[in-house]
Amino acid sequence: MSEQQGGATPYWTIAAYAGGGAIALGLIGQGALAPNLEFVAIGALALVVVIATAPIAFQLRTGAGRARPSNPLRREVADLSAQIARLGEMGALSDDARRVLNRKRERELLRKAIEEDIETEDWDAAMVLVKELAERFGYRVDAEEFRERIETARFQTVDRRVVEAVASVDRLITQLRWEEAFSEAGRVTRLYPDSPRVEGLRHRVEHARSRYKMDLERRFLHAAQGEEHDEALALVKELDAYLTEDEAEPFREVARGVIGKARENLGVQFKLAVQDRDWRRALDAGERVLAEFPNTRMAAEIRDMIDGVRTRAGVTP
Repeated sequence: MSEQQGGATPYWTIAAYAGGGAIALGLIGQGALAPNLEFVAIGALALVVVIATAPIAFQLRTGAGRARPSNPLRREVADLSAQIARLGEMGALSDDARRVLNRKRERELLRKAIEEDIETEDWDAAMVLVKELAERFGYRVDAEEFRERIETARFQTVDRRVVEAVASVDRLITQLRWEEAFSEAGRVTRLYPDSPRVEGLRHRVEHARSRYKMDLERRFLHAAQGEEHDEALALVKELDAYLTEDEAEPFREVARGVIGKARENLGVQFKLAVQDRDWRRALDAGERVLAEFPNTRMAAEIRDMIDGVRTRAGVTP
């Protein structure tokens, strides 16, 4: 029967849409079993197009004998039918064939992903994508340009971090926080073993500590020689943290003399202040004796008087 007789839908139209629907369902099924979300998406899209356009096509065919549809509508239906056919063809293609057809688009997606990895400083992930760009898609020139950018950015970033870490170690040295400086130097050396900036970093800390210890010894001896008893006493207390038993031996006699003179000076200051009724000065000298020389006879004498001194100085015992 011809297309115009009785307004019946031609068998080829039914077959075309039935075939399109079958292909769409096949793609969905294949994607679900694989699993392959791309197949499922293509199949679902094809099925939607088939379902949406089939009633229009059938109506046009069955109504062909009564009223000829407008050319724009016929062209639209034809375009939709062609799209269904193309979707079917895409579904039938292998992964490699689809990759060839989408090569330009995938190249742009890869380039964008590499740029994002560079921006977030994810160098290893960026290098994996660069290898993909060169070996799988053949864009070796693009890959080499990205490789140079990544290496330059990685070097600059790591070098900046090393400079900041070394500066942190130097700050700890300046603050005389030796244990923390040693720990930080070890951490930086482990993190950036290939950087020439961290070579000998722990030795730098050790050298700075040794130089400071030698400076303490020199200042202590000068203060003791000049009978600057308060300064010498403060220095010998600090120096005690740096010296081993053997290292401290040459300084013991000088230290005893400094300590004895400092104790005597404080005792004299306390007695003179009491005689002058300078209770605030007497209180300061007495409390220093009690804190620094608690087990001496002088401390015992001051301990008997200190409450009265505090009262006269206006300090609540």
